[in-house]
Amino acid sequence: MSSLGDRIARARAAADGTDAGAGSHAAPAEPNPRHQAEPAAPATPVTGKRVATPPPAAPEVETVVSRRLASAASAQQDRLEELKGNVHAELLKQLGPQLYDANLDQAELESRVRQVLKDVLSSQERPLSNADRTKVTLEITDDILGYGPIEPFLRDPEVTEIMVNGPHMVFVEKHGRLQAVDARFADELHLRRTIDKIVSRIGRRVDESSPLVDARLPDGSRVNAVIPPLSIDGSALTIRKFAADPLTVADLISFGSLSQRTADFLDACVRGRLNIIVSGSTGAGKTTTLNVLSSFIPSDERIVTIEDAAELQLKQEHVVRLESRPANIEGRGDVSIRDLVKNSLRMRPDRIIVGEVRDASALDMLQAMNTGHDGSICTVHSNGPRDTLSRIETMVLMAGMDLPIKAIREQVASAVDLIVHQTRFKDGSRHITHITEVERMEGDVITLQDVFVYDHSAGFDESGRSRGHLRSTGLRPKFLEKMAYSNVTVDPVLFAVDGN
Repeated sequence: MSSLGDRIARARAAADGTDAGAGSHAAPAEPNPRHQAEPAAPATPVTGKRVATPPPAAPEVETVVSRRLASAASAQQDRLEELKGNVHAELLKQLGPQLYDANLDQAELESRVRQVLKDVLSSQERPLSNADRTKVTLEITDDILGYGPIEPFLRDPEVTEIMVNGPHMVFVEKHGRLQAVDARFADELHLRRTIDKIVSRIGRRVDESSPLVDARLPDGSRVNAVIPPLSIDGSALTIRKFAADPLTVADLISFGSLSQRTADFLDACVRGRLNIIVSGSTGAGKTTTLNVLSSFIPSDERIVTIEDAAELQLKQEHVVRLESRPANIEGRGDVSIRDLVKNSLRMRPDRIIVGEVRDASALDMLQAMNTGHDGSICTVHSNGPRDTLSRIETMVLMAGMDLPIKAIREQVASAVDLIVHQTRFKDGSRHITHITEVERMEGDVITLQDVFVYDHSAGFDESGRSRGHLRSTGLRPKFLEKMAYSNVTVDPVLFAVDGN
């Protein structure tokens, strides 16, 4: 009996002989270079017949198609950019100074810009699709009437902060998280024009001789800009947005920033004319909390607010808003926070609210609190209640007066009644973590007493959000007697330890 290998070999030989015999009677075929180049199909091991295989795929075809599509998209984008530049130049030519006329109504200006834009686009030789026309119209309108590529983020209510790191890199903060966005300026000059538009509307300037500027948008949003040579990789623009409708105490309670009990306690403290300092790090929500505390001030009191850039949004009717002013191009005309605090004492204020104390104005603020202007409120950058007092001491020393530390601390202990410290957590949420009473001097040290403290013992949930809450320490503050002089009493139940 022959083996399997012998049978397979005989079958292959028979098949080869048949093919050769059949080919001997056929007309010789024309040689095909393509067929000669292709390898013969392999024979099956059982039947010996050759099985046709499909021609190999050509991956280079897909690559060529992708390159052509990318090239077409790039050409279309270049055409749109060129068109935008032409239309922009034509708008500036036709409207000219009207774009920056402070006496021209904003609605009328928008109407003129849109009409000129429509006329210019209609006169283009190459027609535009509806999608391209809409895109070009929106981008040019944002650039002329708004702030260019960042205008959509200024309109987005979920965006709380916009950070521009040079013309080609933009980040935003959404829900407490930073993320890069697909927006960019055409070049450094485009970014500088946008910065100049922002600062010039409030009489500020930014140039090589004054490369730092603090400003604000018409809605109160805070703006900071740094330009070269200080900013090495291009101009840096930071905008902290403020909601058109400011947050209320009910909003802070719903967000978990504070509890209903602490809100009731702070309400009583403001009505009881305590001097309060709101402390915390950058972006912790100090100004929002200051707004909420200011909302507790009775409507029959005269309020004077003092800020670097006016951003407080008080709802009371009797409010005088003051804003500091930098020096002009000749180095003159500087009006500091300290100057405004001094002047406010001559304005018969019931309350003085300082947006942020960051320099020698701390001394004048302490003097105001100690000279009968109870109920004053201000904010200070610090890491905690104890650090807040240390920073105030340091800022008082910046006034240049040779005061002993003990005298400064006595002034602080006498002036300040309450510190409300706020922290921004890793998950982006903002919480009041300490409500601390400033008691008195014991030797050379100011004693503090926590009334409410944030409890971290509950840990974090699966999404990284804190489960903690602000709880009472059970201690009753000493300033309750001072509040009683203003006919304000506090329910002792607020200080019960078992509640939240």
